[in-house]
Amino acid sequence: MSFMATTHETASPPFAHNAERWAAVVRRDRNADGLFYYAVQTTGVYCRPSCPARLARRENVQFHATCEAAEQAGFRPCKRCRPNAAALAEAAGMSRYHFHRVFTAITGVTPKAYAAAHRAQRVRDELSRTATVTEAIYSAGFHSSGRFYATSSEVLGMTPTNFRSGGNGTSICFAIGECSLGSILVAKRDRGVCAVLLGDDPDALARDLQDRFPRANLIGDDGEFEQFVAKVVGFVEAPGIGLDLPLDVRGTAFQQRVWQALREIPAGETASYTDIANRIGSPNSVRAVAQACAANALAVAIPCHRVVRNDGGLSGYRWGVERKRALLAKEAHA
Repeated sequence: MSFMATTHETASPPFAHNAERWAAVVRRDRNADGLFYYAVQTTGVYCRPSCPARLARRENVQFHATCEAAEQAGFRPCKRCRPNAAALAEAAGMSRYHFHRVFTAITGVTPKAYAAAHRAQRVRDELSRTATVTEAIYSAGFHSSGRFYATSSEVLGMTPTNFRSGGNGTSICFAIGECSLGSILVAKRDRGVCAVLLGDDPDALARDLQDRFPRANLIGDDGEFEQFVAKVVGFVEAPGIGLDLPLDVRGTAFQQRVWQALREIPAGETASYTDIANRIGSPNSVRAVAQACAANALAVAIPCHRVVRNDGGLSGYRWGVERKRALLAKEAHA
């Protein structure tokens, strides 16, 4: 018995071949968006097929199936057509505009800022466990060491090597004073005051600072630096004099927005977590606002003690509710 072989022809998926993809790019075909992306070697940028940017030369163009593939090849997203944002919107079944608005309302930051904050956290994690700084940079999703080093100070607060070694070589001046709230520690790096800590035990405050930077060069009992402590203590006891210090504030994009809103609350006034969420344009982020307040390491300089519940009641405070009550009472009296 013999068998006759049969063949079944199947249609190729759309834009399966580079010739078809290039034709779609030339005519800026929106139907091709999301099916592939093209990258231009001379600019280092990748785009959607419908991008209105000037058409590149064919010999300089590569094609990639996904945004991730393009970025792994070393290309960055086009700022004009935002291919990575378009991919997220398409995955969510929304238009780019609607997705951007919904995402920002829920998270309090734009998709780009959210991704940057997430990648910054990843590089911190990678620096603590990889063999080299370069390996950490690429493992965290940075596709160019130059791009990372250009922003490393903002991301880490120091060089990657110093961060990886626990702050080794970083000088941090600090001094501890006493006030009506107990002990107070003020620490400063090159750019400004990086910590204002309150507590009952001066030694515990010093250990807290040491835990943050286990190999940093901590410089205590500096007579010149003690003026910063005097300013903070003076403000605690007499809020009416105000507090003007250079601050070295490190946090995510969302935390930065919350902390800036806190600094805009005048002494003697309070705001609710809902008020702050509305002020930063993220009314659905009340819980995230509370978390940002809890993460503040600059007591009184960033006045998270001025944030209360909707009914005016006092909620948690990193340095104790009684200290929060005392601070508000002093400011109200002033």
